Amino acid sequence: MRSSNPVFSRRGFSRDNGYAGFNTAPQAGAPATGANPYAQGTAANPYATNPYAQPDVQHGAPQAPARTGAMTIDDVVTRTAITLGTVVLGAAAAWWLLPVDEANLGKSYGIAIGAALVAFVLSLVQSFKRRPVPALIVSYAAFEGVFLGVISSAVSTYIGPGVVMQAVMGTMCVFAGVLVAYKMRWIRVTRRFYGFVMAAAMGFMLLMMVNLLFAVFGGGDGLGFRSGGLGILFGVIGIILGACFLALDFKQVEDGIAFGAPREESWLAAFGLTMTLVWIYLEMLRLFSILSGDD
Repeated sequence: MRSSNPVFSRRGFSRDNGYAGFNTAPQAGAPATGANPYAQGTAANPYATNPYAQPDVQHGAPQAPARTGAMTIDDVVTRTAITLGTVVLGAAAAWWLLPVDEANLGKSYGIAIGAALVAFVLSLVQSFKRRPVPALIVSYAAFEGVFLGVISSAVSTYIGPGVVMQAVMGTMCVFAGVLVAYKMRWIRVTRRFYGFVMAAAMGFMLLMMVNLLFAVFGGGDGLGFRSGGLGILFGVIGIILGACFLALDFKQVEDGIAFGAPREESWLAAFGLTMTLVWIYLEMLRLFSILSGDD
């Protein structure tokens, strides 16, 4: 099973059109079931299903020693910090260099929309690459940061200066909460969980697209999914979906480490986690903007 994250949906941590994770069996340092997608063995070698395992002389069972060059949690944390740091730097630069006052609002919005489109194209290019390309990932983060910086500055200027900080803190709390819940196994990522999240995400995106079409051709706020009570409801739903995406991404990272994914895959993990956190931040920003406007 693959994560709902667009990056992991394309490739995940699988090399043979199989699935690295989402086994329903409990995890204990390594997946209890499922084939190792990085294995390249043959029937002649009973230990080839895991190329990094060696037979135990006493028990005849394969052991899995540490593999040089394999992805670790430190690799994922470091690459994620680099990617998110680039987003923050891009946002800070856009905040200061692209003012959203009346004289520069159109220009700043134009640059923000252009940056968002470039970030979207870069994300698609990376998603179809066979290997992670750090330059593409960092470039995506930079352009995404420019978009977020202008949008955040506009919200701070025209809605409330505290909304952006509330959205940042909310995003951090969701990330920390899901991480703790996942590590404590309060959230169990199973096939049923994956199916539910994917169905909910597809329904959510479909409603948002319909709302956008009504807004473009009918004017106003479309069907009202972006303001008022419905806006608050859908904002909460969007945040919950983002939290579910995080759980799916944590599972993919955990399985990638357990299966001995190459270290370069940590860039892919960082890319996917960054995209999910951007989703959560934008939903937080919209929710707090609505709540602030209703005060």
